[in-house]
Amino acid sequence: RMSRRPQQLRDHDINPCVAETDASRKCMDENNYDKSMCTDYFLKYKNCRKFWHDIKMERRRNGVKPDMPSAEERKKILDSI
Repeated sequence: RMSRRPQQLRDHDINPCVAETDASRKCMDENNYDKSMCTDYFLKYKNCRKFWHDIKMERRRNGVKPDMPSAEERKKILDSI
């Protein structure tokens, strides 16, 4: 049975950057863990985390619950920009 933390990291409603996480891991696996080969993936992941962190902080400031939009809501946000 998985502990709670890894399950949360795989949950698209909790972690908005599952795809970016998977892509960077796959790149590392395919390139023998040579980080220099995967900088684009790391940057995409970092940008994803920053974008959704900023959204989360804005929602928190504005009293919007939950702090992190659901996966469905996030898709609508991304489609609108």
